[in-house]
Amino acid sequence: MAYRGDFDLNSHEQSSGKDLKYTDSETNEKFLPHVIEPSFGVDRTFLAVLLSAYVEEEVEGDKRVVLRLPKHLAPVKIAILPLSKKEELIAVSLPLAQTLTKHWRVDHSASQSIGKRYRQQDEIGTPFCVTVDFETLTDNAVTVRDRDTMKQERIAIADLENYFVNKL
Repeated sequence: MAYRGDFDLNSHEQSSGKDLKYTDSETNEKFLPHVIEPSFGVDRTFLAVLLSAYVEEEVEGDKRVVLRLPKHLAPVKIAILPLSKKEELIAVSLPLAQTLTKHWRVDHSASQSIGKRYRQQDEIGTPFCVTVDFETLTDNAVTVRDRDTMKQERIAIADLENYFVNKL
């Protein structure tokens, strides 16, 4: 909210040469109303959300930038990150991404190191990263990393949809 006083109407009155004063019907007193400008709009709201979610923190001597958007506001909810570009990992990660895309916005990325991909997802506000690794090939489970706590837990692929229904 911006309290503008009578500046706006006074300026309009002087520029136009017209009387913009209000007359109180009970007292017959004439006055120039003051203006309160509500400063609420989509752009300001969006900026406020971004500013409140942006965090820089130090983790193991490195600066980590995190966009801690509330999970329901994050544009990408889940990132599927195969540990490497090996064909056997991609063969698991792509169908997994396609399955989860039916319910949420999902990103699939196999380029760069896993640490860099985690950091990229942190910067854009993705709440969860799912890592498909070589262990996945034998135990049919993946590692789910939480953006805010950086904690990781192993979840069976068959339980993943229910896991995210409860988290998102």
